Amino acid sequence: MTREEVLQDLRGRFGEDILEFLDKSPTRVYIEIKSESIVRMGSYLFRNLGARFQIASGTDMPPHIEILYHFILEDINVIISLRVKLNRENPEIASLAKEIEAFNWIEREISELLGVTFTGHPDPRRLLLADNWPECVYPLRQDYEEWDETADRTRGV
Repeated sequence: MTREEVLQDLRGRFGEDILEFLDKSPTRVYIEIKSESIVRMGSYLFRNLGARFQIASGTDMPPHIEILYHFILEDINVIISLRVKLNRENPEIASLAKEIEAFNWIEREISELLGVTFTGHPDPRRLLLADNWPECVYPLRQDYEEWDETADRTRGV
């Protein structure tokens, strides 16, 4: 498929799921979608269109938490980023790790550092933070306050 055919296919297939479509450049497209559509749309990009999952990134953008899921269609050199905005007070979204193994660690990382719950994640245990790290303290949130006055955070969390 050509770039135009892929974008037309996504618009036609997921039109009701798409909140905003930003065709930023010949190699970058951002598609904001309803959070409940992430598994269907992410799986379609990966399985049906052959897109490779690059990474997901999460950001605290009060009043919401934003997650970008980056996929690349290498044969046509296009990166498609699916954007979801989650309620900051209860950030919850279905896990893609059940469908695509590559999402396992990044969802665990986003969960620990931003407090996003990935429902149905096959292995929700901690990945990065120490075992004594307090619950509900998320170091990448803008309202993070140091909880351990003896800690040296100059070398990471």
